[in-house]
Amino acid sequence: MTESRALRPECTAPVRFAVMKQQWRNLAYLHFPYDPADVARLLPAGLEVDTFDGVAWVGLIPFSMKGVGVPGLPAVPYLGSFPEINVRTYVVRNGVPGVWFFSLDINRLLPALVARAAYRLPYCWGRASNTLHNDALSTHVRRRWPSRGPETEITVRVGEQISEQSEFEVFLTARWGLYSRSYGRGLMYAPVDHPRWSLYRADIIGLNDTLVHAAGLPESQGPPHCMFSPGVPVRIGVPRRVTW
Repeated sequence: MTESRALRPECTAPVRFAVMKQQWRNLAYLHFPYDPADVARLLPAGLEVDTFDGVAWVGLIPFSMKGVGVPGLPAVPYLGSFPEINVRTYVVRNGVPGVWFFSLDINRLLPALVARAAYRLPYCWGRASNTLHNDALSTHVRRRWPSRGPETEITVRVGEQISEQSEFEVFLTARWGLYSRSYGRGLMYAPVDHPRWSLYRADIIGLNDTLVHAAGLPESQGPPHCMFSPGVPVRIGVPRRVTW
């Protein structure tokens, strides 16, 4: 178990060669507190749980993916824009922090298949929507593949902008890479960079979720923490294999 207390809101190691560009728009940051042991048992060997004040945090993050494509070329039409809802936690390997995804639900089957094959990320396909109307963000997911059943319904009301982000708020959002399984033994790591997040306070108006439980997690230790962001443009670097 690792304690993160000095993450910075800006990326300290920008992606030098991006293999993918995209935009993440209208995000709700819902984070549930967990005993680190409950999260650690779901991680592959080589990753430690990253904690804040001794608590592990599991995110249920809905947003709208826009303009997915290769740098220097136009975004992929239709297949390059879709809602996404992921269940994730925060990890460290050899001092390098990152995100570990338990699931990523979208409503485009082909991108789900490509991401599973290329990045070994657990993308799932089904019905999904993420819509911002005035100050209310509404999200709905019903998974169809690779298994039926898990779903979520979330409604969040956006409040005032957070002018000075706390250390905890930075911990939940300032992440510059993702880990995934590799073919064979080991892990993959892909660096990510983007501008500093603009964060807003938010209240949960409605929440009915089974995606977190479907990831293998028990009930959380307390109510979720919630924020909103209008989003950022993102560049993703070349994934590399990391061995034990």
